[in-house]
Amino acid sequence: MSQQVRAHMMLSLDGFGTGINQSRDRPFGTIDPRQLGRFMFEDAENNRAEIDAITNYGAFIMGRNMFAAPGPDVWEQEWTGWWGPNPPYHAPVFVLTHYARPAIEMEGGTVFHFVTDGPDAALARAREAAGERDVAIAGGVSTTRHYLNAGVIETLHLHIAPMIAGKGERLWDGLTATLEPIGARATRFTTHMDYRVVKA
Repeated sequence: MSQQVRAHMMLSLDGFGTGINQSRDRPFGTIDPRQLGRFMFEDAENNRAEIDAITNYGAFIMGRNMFAAPGPDVWEQEWTGWWGPNPPYHAPVFVLTHYARPAIEMEGGTVFHFVTDGPDAALARAREAAGERDVAIAGGVSTTRHYLNAGVIETLHLHIAPMIAGKGERLWDGLTATLEPIGARATRFTTHMDYRVVKA
């Protein structure tokens, strides 16, 4: 099978992936990540296949706010992401940003590359870096929505938490892509929803 582009995202029941007032101490803003990702923390074995699938890629793309909280225009050079010295990606990660920064090599094979020439350039670099493996759009909400609307994502995998966020960044707002459901599985703290993105 040829290389594909896929996306994974945790959402509240009302469609929010990030709350408001995102900060260094609160990467999801007003959304409690322990509620949004409860299936990972409290029921991991029953969700093992879905958890493992999130990071089983040859390369990743993410927006700047997924790598660092909104803040000054320039980078804080000591900041290397939310995940500690050994992020879960273990592959090249291309971070969309307006501000250049040298690549950061982390433990386990994760290398963060900072792309200043737009989403198309990031996707081209990720495809090349992944080789024969698939590419993941890792988020956040606006980055995933952009690539969905651009028609480059083949499948979208949502992990829907039984919580109402009420405000924040909502995936469905401004989404023009057509999604066809292809699978679903419910566990104690989430419902995994799989969609094929219908090509125009």
